[in-house]
Amino acid sequence: MPFKSIKGAFRVVGLSPDGDSVRFFPDDPSLVHALPGGPREPRPRPSAQLRLEAIDALETHYAARHQPLGLAHRARDRLLEFIGIRNVRWNTTQTTVVAADDGTRGHILTRQKDKYGRPVAFLFAGDTPDPDGADVFLDADRLAASYNHFALAEGLAYPTYYEGLFADLRNRLTAEVRAARAAQRGLWAEDATTAGFDATSLAVIMDEVPILPKLFRRLSDYMATNGTAVGFREALGEGDDAVWDLRTQNRTHLDSFVEQAAGTTAIRLTRDPEELVFDPMPARPGNFFAALIGAPISGDPESLPA
Repeated sequence: MPFKSIKGAFRVVGLSPDGDSVRFFPDDPSLVHALPGGPREPRPRPSAQLRLEAIDALETHYAARHQPLGLAHRARDRLLEFIGIRNVRWNTTQTTVVAADDGTRGHILTRQKDKYGRPVAFLFAGDTPDPDGADVFLDADRLAASYNHFALAEGLAYPTYYEGLFADLRNRLTAEVRAARAAQRGLWAEDATTAGFDATSLAVIMDEVPILPKLFRRLSDYMATNGTAVGFREALGEGDDAVWDLRTQNRTHLDSFVEQAAGTTAIRLTRDPEELVFDPMPARPGNFFAALIGAPISGDPESLPA
């Protein structure tokens, strides 16, 4: 199935971009409006918050929580560099852009919107000779020019795969992930996802150890509500996060790969992130796990969970 090529511009002033999401203003908003998926809207919107395919950068502002900010800000800044946005000035909390030379040109390749209405996209800097709205084939060479590929190759983001990502593209990205991990590039020099960490407090996962953001979101929601990580794995099991295990080719749930002894706060994931393919669960409401456990829910449209 081909991807839709959509041209436009990137803008960040007054907004809160992070390492895997930025605001895109398509030249022809009807092209985004016509993509399948997402909530039905009566008319095209002038802009769309992108969800970048296959990557998940460290959180900078999820429900008033964040992950280690040195690495999170590095990914965010490299994304803005990649799309050519210069002279960025932030507010005092380093979350909102107050000035920048934005409006830079770019294009995306996308096939659908996610359940929040965000185009699930491969992002490219600059214009393309493809006509706006053209159906194009994304091969490995073209993939290498995307920010998605760049972020994984440089260790700026974790691989986070969802059903619908073609296997040949996934395999190419996985090769980059494993090379980056072997070279200890970026976040891989400090990653504690599979090595394990002791979540004695929220400060540990917010300020000290980088872990897979999906795991961070679930765990920080749980800890914000319960004041402890004790019992997290059991609560995660109640959420039924559907996932496909590429190692065994079996469908199961995320808690199957979370190791945590009863009564302890020591946690680790027993699979490398690139070995898992998540179900986007389009019928599930957003923030379903937070709602399940009664955690505070983020109201920031630029910090929607995956």
